[in-house]
Amino acid sequence: MLPLVALVGRPNVGKSTLFNALTRTRDALVHDEPGVTRDRNYGICRLMPERPFVLVDTGGIGGEEEGLAGATARQSRAAAEEADLVLFVVDGREGPSSLDDELMQWLRRHSRPTLLVVNKTDGIDARQAIAEFSRYGFEDATAVSSAHRLGLDDLLDDVLERLPEEGSGEVLDQDPERVRIAFIGRPNVGKSTLVNRLLGEERMIASDVPGTTRDSIAVDMERDGRLYRLIDTAGIRRKGRVEEAVEKFSVIKTLQAIEECQVAVVMLDANEGVTDQDATVLGAVLDAGRALVVAVNKWDGLTTYQREQVEALLSRKLTFAPWAENVRISAVHGSGLRELFKAIHRAHLSATRELGTSEVTKALEAAYTANPPPTVRGHVPKLRFAHPGGTNPPTVVIHGSRLKSLPQSYHRYLENFFRKRFKLVGTPVRFVFKEGDNPYKDRKNELSDRQVAQRRRLMRHVKRK
Repeated sequence: MLPLVALVGRPNVGKSTLFNALTRTRDALVHDEPGVTRDRNYGICRLMPERPFVLVDTGGIGGEEEGLAGATARQSRAAAEEADLVLFVVDGREGPSSLDDELMQWLRRHSRPTLLVVNKTDGIDARQAIAEFSRYGFEDATAVSSAHRLGLDDLLDDVLERLPEEGSGEVLDQDPERVRIAFIGRPNVGKSTLVNRLLGEERMIASDVPGTTRDSIAVDMERDGRLYRLIDTAGIRRKGRVEEAVEKFSVIKTLQAIEECQVAVVMLDANEGVTDQDATVLGAVLDAGRALVVAVNKWDGLTTYQREQVEALLSRKLTFAPWAENVRISAVHGSGLRELFKAIHRAHLSATRELGTSEVTKALEAAYTANPPPTVRGHVPKLRFAHPGGTNPPTVVIHGSRLKSLPQSYHRYLENFFRKRFKLVGTPVRFVFKEGDNPYKDRKNELSDRQVAQRRRLMRHVKRK
């Protein structure tokens, strides 16, 4: 267990910028708008390789206890209570504020080891900026500029002096057996609620306000002896409705989470059915080639008639991905979660299955024998042999001639044939077609004198007719 350091402060003092500077990443969203960070975001500072520690970025504590601001403040206080050291970040340009005073009082009541960090001191007198916060009674304070990465060495020295050798920080491992699951969907479909239900705690901020989650947060979990990594993502809206820059960054983080996961759980709102934006979200998962499970949330609040209508809508609108399993769940009450994880296991097993060259070639031969490709412009495409090209998604490389002329219908036939033969569920199957190079391509045929004379005699014979 590594030591845990929490960044705490009022909104817009530069905590996320400092987090990115110390972790050498861009995991935290940074914007001039106050209140961008809401959930706890964990990372590892390895600027001193011999003494790494876990760093947690928190949302700003704004003094309100209601709504999203109150939920953000509770998340920040929870991070401070579990930390081995609290970095109290203040704004050196604006000086002390009433919110800083309230937060300082709370830190003193809980007796947390605290270090004062005066941020945004570039271009000003750092000593004077520190002196303005002398009333807080800190023996030492560190002046930094996280945006320009000034003073980070001094900050690291002060942090390492106060940290124990071991702490309470848990590190996200890189165990290949851990199943990476990303929860994707429109805003307010219940992604954060589902993650909290699975973890058994309020790890993510969940509310009725659309767009509550703005960042992609990864959390490790163990369930029934299996290891998982749950990734809660921000909701994806239509491009025409995305106006704020923060939301655009959130969408980018969501797309990155899709690329990094193994199984994508696309959540739908049963009260709204399958919308066009849901189809767009599903398309993003299909483009990435990830295993797919469709979770229809809020199923418990529907009547029998409404459920029948939703079932008909699902069968009509999800025809482009018939291989994806649909599960009915309730994130609030926890119903259907066992069936959800069974579908995730089947999809993950299919997506990561390693196929052998011989069985892939035999499957191609059987598919070719049962249904040969159609003739295109008088030529028949030839499928010679195949071999596996990777997993997640399962990829098959097919070698032959005239493969570019294969119609899309035959592509779908091969995909369905391979999926049925190898019992692949919940994952797309990709095919890569490779043709052999023509050795005579772009090579001019030089005729001999005898061939030239023969061609002339032939042309004269044709003209006489």
